[in-house]
Amino acid sequence: MFNASLNTSSPSDAQQVLAPYGWDEEWADAFAPHAAEGLLPGRVVRVDRGQCDVVTVGGVLRADTAFVTPHDPLRVVCTGDWVAVEPDGNPRYVRTYLPRRTAFVRSTSSKRSEGQILAANVDHAIVAVSLAAELELARVERFLALAWESGAQPLVVLTKADLVPDPVTLAHLVQDVETAAPGVPVLSVSAEQGEGLDVLAAVVAGGTAVLLGQSGAGKSTLANALLGEDTMDVQAVRDVDGKGRHTTTTRNLLAMPGGGVLIDTPGLRGVGLWDASTGVGQVFAEIEELARGCRFHDCAHESEPGCAVVVAIDTGELSVRRLESYRKLMRENQRIIAKTDARMRAELRKEWKRRGAIGKAAMEAKRGRVR
Repeated sequence: MFNASLNTSSPSDAQQVLAPYGWDEEWADAFAPHAAEGLLPGRVVRVDRGQCDVVTVGGVLRADTAFVTPHDPLRVVCTGDWVAVEPDGNPRYVRTYLPRRTAFVRSTSSKRSEGQILAANVDHAIVAVSLAAELELARVERFLALAWESGAQPLVVLTKADLVPDPVTLAHLVQDVETAAPGVPVLSVSAEQGEGLDVLAAVVAGGTAVLLGQSGAGKSTLANALLGEDTMDVQAVRDVDGKGRHTTTTRNLLAMPGGGVLIDTPGLRGVGLWDASTGVGQVFAEIEELARGCRFHDCAHESEPGCAVVVAIDTGELSVRRLESYRKLMRENQRIIAKTDARMRAELRKEWKRRGAIGKAAMEAKRGRVR
C-alpha cells in the first residue's frame, strides 16, 4: 500500500497516478465539481462491511461509505466505482460516486427480489467456464444475458484447456459455446501452460475487465496469470463433483502489468436475472430476429399459425435447447420485473398512507385550534 500523505492533487497528478486504473478526461470532467470542494478522486478497489479501499493520488486510502448508504442496494458503493473522498479525517468518508458508465447487476436470492450490484464501470465481462466439467450452455447464456445488460462487452474464456488434449474435441467444444454466444468472442485458455493468455491479455488491455463464473472455473488461476503474480489464492477442485471452493471472498480491483485493470469476483452459485430483457434478447439474437417474421406480434412460439420460430425448429435452423433456454430466461425476467413493480407499488402505497396520516393529523390540529 502507498503512503497516503497527499491532501491535495493537481489534474496532472491524478492523470499520472490514476490513468493505469482507467482515469481519463471524461472522468476528470465529471469530477471537476468535487475537485472544487477539495475532495480527492479515487477508484474503489475493494469493499467490505461498510468500508472500502480507494486508490488515490496519495495512495490507497481506507474510507467509510456511511454517507452513501441509501435504501436502494443498487446505489451503494461497489468495486470499480470512481468516488470523491475526503482528503483527511478520522475516519475518512466517501462523499459520493461518479455516474456509472456500466454496472453488472444480478438479483438477490431474497424474497424482496432486490438487485445486487457486483461491479461498476466495466468494459469487458469475462465469463470463465471450466473444461474440467461438462459444459452447461444454459448457464453460459445466463451469464451472457447479465453481461450484455450491464453495457460491457462479454467474452467467454474456456479455462483448463490443457485437460482437453485432442484439438478436434477442443474445437467442437469451442463451437458449441460459440453457438450459445452469438457475437461473443470465445477463447480457450490454459493458465497452467500459458496457452491463449497473450490473446486474452491483448483483448482486455486498456480497459476494466471483470471475471465471472462458478467456483472451480479457474478464475483465481486465470487472474494470477493475467496479473503476472500469485495475487489470488487458489484451491483445488473437489474430485467428487468437480466443483470448486470459494477462494475469492471479496471483489478486488487490480492493475494488470500489460495495461488495464481486473476485477476478480467470488464464485457465483446463483445468477439471477435483474431486468435483463435487453441482455436476453442479445444472447438469443437469432430467435428475436426469427420472431419478427411471425404472423402475430405477441406470438408465444408454441403452436400459433405462421410462427417463424416453430418453422425454424422444424427445419433444424434453430435447436430446441436454445428455444427452451430462451423461454426460461424470459419467464424468469418477467417474474422479476413483476415482483419489482409490485414492491414499488407497495412502497408507494405506504408512502401515500404516511402522507395521508400527516395531512389528517394537521387538519385535526387545525380544527382544534379553530374551536
